[in-house]
Amino acid sequence: MMKWVDNLLNRVTMYRLILYYLIALLGVALLFAFAGLSDQDPYALLFSTGFLVGVCALTNWIFAQTFAAPPNVESTYISALILALIISPLESYQDLWFLGWAAILAMASKYIVAIKHKHLFNPVAFAVALTYFTINQSASWWVGNIQLLPFVLLGGILIVRKTQRFALVYSFFVSALVTLLAFGLLERDGAPAMVESFQRTVYYSPLFFFAFVILTEPLTMPPTRRTQIIYGALVGVVGAPQFHLGSFYPTPEVAILVGNLFAYIVSPKAKLILRLKERIQLSADVYDFIFAPTPRLAFAPGQYMEWTLGHADPDQRGNRRYFTLASAPTEDELRIGVKFYERSSSFKQALLTMEPEHEIVAAQLAGDFVLPANLQQHCVLIAGGIGITPYRSMIKYLLDTGQRRPITLIYACRTVDDFVYHGLFTQARRAWGLQTIYTVTDRSKVPAWWTGHVGYITPQLIKTAVPDYKECLFYISGPNRMVNAFRTVLRQLQVKNSQIKTDFFSGLA
Repeated sequence: MMKWVDNLLNRVTMYRLILYYLIALLGVALLFAFAGLSDQDPYALLFSTGFLVGVCALTNWIFAQTFAAPPNVESTYISALILALIISPLESYQDLWFLGWAAILAMASKYIVAIKHKHLFNPVAFAVALTYFTINQSASWWVGNIQLLPFVLLGGILIVRKTQRFALVYSFFVSALVTLLAFGLLERDGAPAMVESFQRTVYYSPLFFFAFVILTEPLTMPPTRRTQIIYGALVGVVGAPQFHLGSFYPTPEVAILVGNLFAYIVSPKAKLILRLKERIQLSADVYDFIFAPTPRLAFAPGQYMEWTLGHADPDQRGNRRYFTLASAPTEDELRIGVKFYERSSSFKQALLTMEPEHEIVAAQLAGDFVLPANLQQHCVLIAGGIGITPYRSMIKYLLDTGQRRPITLIYACRTVDDFVYHGLFTQARRAWGLQTIYTVTDRSKVPAWWTGHVGYITPQLIKTAVPDYKECLFYISGPNRMVNAFRTVLRQLQVKNSQIKTDFFSGLA
């Protein structure tokens, strides 16, 4: 069952999954409204949703044209639908002012409330917080009700599984629960009152929707797992319904804005507009794209960024992708390695046809898939196909800085012609003893001259190549299915989970 779910999730990007989720929630809410099972007026809900989508789309297009930025259509629709789920449907035409103002502020915040092209606050939270202070109207968060709760949970769990933000969401819920209990004890409400308060929080508050959709918004969260846990805990405390400072009770949008400030402090500040310098074909279907950044980007080898490429008629995967940086911090250019398929997305088709000097936007530098601080730790780098790109960054950095680390690289590809960057790995083997093991997985494609391994990476191969495997730190990078398969292989060898790091980022599909 879970394998089927994962296969389904791999077919959509994170943004498209969230968009479908929001549409589904509004669809269910409409069904309940038409059936008379909720307090919502179905026609008012339809009109409010359409109005928000229209205003957001128009406003975003105006700002994108003004600032010469590629418009993120999915992001626009996502913001509009979130607003439709947290602002009560209009009761009179006077409410159009509130809806329109919230939509305009949400779009404007992405372009105006930004530092070095990087927006600071969650757009929806910023908008509904500002409407409260400017026109004294705020979001009701009506999505937090017992009727929608099963659907909020089901779709929300899929989002967290897709994005792998379990630690972030767990820290949020734990801190919110602890805060609820702590304030209950301080105010001496007694056990029955605390139980009732807990039930109200679970059944009738927007806590779950807030965690799954608002908290996990990628552009305004911290970049690493440790800082994400702190971020989740901070927002969980401030956003708990019982938390207050005197007579001031922070709303959910205020809680996320506080978290956004923390995230900005601990996050890289870069959002780069890059120009293509060179495109290099490495194999039949793998290309390196080299960009000259201004200014030079500071990052750790193995980290990734979100790449936005404006192009005509984007398909259902949209105009954004996550790619690991294949370049090292010691290089003057930024480099990504991209694999193309027979039916590649519109994004990849546009990328492949980019001409020199054409622009692409790179932002949201993040990732924990980096080498350990201990220079003596034996690391085993396992790559499948294009999953080799973070290792190119790491090994190039070690060569440039003169570091010597005990590293074994196990690299699997379908055919011999699919191996890339082997010249760099040969250079590292000669310079400081990088151990490299290549294996061809398609036995029917093995040439007569091949002297490397044949077949998939097995427990026996790892045992033979890495006798001290139980003391090693393993890195796995590649397609999700391959990563999961190799993780299973390592578990068969009784390698601890704490010794396994995987290269995962939410836009892989």
